Amino acid sequence: MADGTERELRILVSRAAAGDADAWEALYRRAYPRLFAYTRRRLRSDHEADDAVSETMLRALNRIAVFTWQGAGFDAWLYGIARNVVQEAHRHSGRVSSSADPADAETTAAGPMEELVGREQCADVRSAFGRLSPEDQEVLELRVVAGLSADGAGEVLGRRPGAVRMAQSRALGRLRGLFEEVSGAY
Repeated sequence: MADGTERELRILVSRAAAGDADAWEALYRRAYPRLFAYTRRRLRSDHEADDAVSETMLRALNRIAVFTWQGAGFDAWLYGIARNVVQEAHRHSGRVSSSADPADAETTAAGPMEELVGREQCADVRSAFGRLSPEDQEVLELRVVAGLSADGAGEVLGRRPGAVRMAQSRALGRLRGLFEEVSGAY
């Protein structure tokens, strides 16, 4: 994160900790899309994911007084809370934690042929991703989808940054192999 953005986030978090409702709304709007994507991959429905994000932000609101800027920062702290919320949802429902099929993404291909190939490749990537272990999926989601640093993902997962980078590299290698298997390597 750039220094200016980091400074702005610190100010926003400080204002939110002081009870500024506008700051909390800004933090919620900033975090919601990525937190929703993360929770949606782990829960059965949009409704469950939306509830998980709301619960995550409620817990963050209730615990902001204990948040410190040590470690990987505010985003990693939020993802740690979200991960616990998802795990609790699985325990309460008796499900084993796993990732759902990633949300459909629209292609931006120019013509019909490119659009068809793009859709097939997206479907193949989703299929390959779904065949990864839940651990591989989570590492890739935290690093790629959520955009967390290795430090941030490590804080969420309880691993060292180097171990996260290694796990990411191995997960990408497995994903590449599964994609080739699924797609016939186009």
